[in-house]
Amino acid sequence: MGPYSEQKQIERAASIQRLLDTTPNLSERTRCMWQKHLKDLAVSEEEYNAKVKAIYSGMTRNAFYAS
Repeated sequence: MGPYSEQKQIERAASIQRLLDTTPNLSERTRCMWQKHLKDLAVSEEEYNAKVKAIYSGMTRNAFYAS
């Protein structure tokens, strides 16, 4: 995840909304997933940073290389 960008969040929201508007054959489960992603997009840098911290705070540096 990169630094917060309001423009990038607007682009993400537009992309998800376009998917929802132009794909009527999405399963209900998939449609609900994308609607949740749309609703959960960060709308401020503080919210974005809090989400990044929540996602990555429990990881260790070598978490992906554990055997």
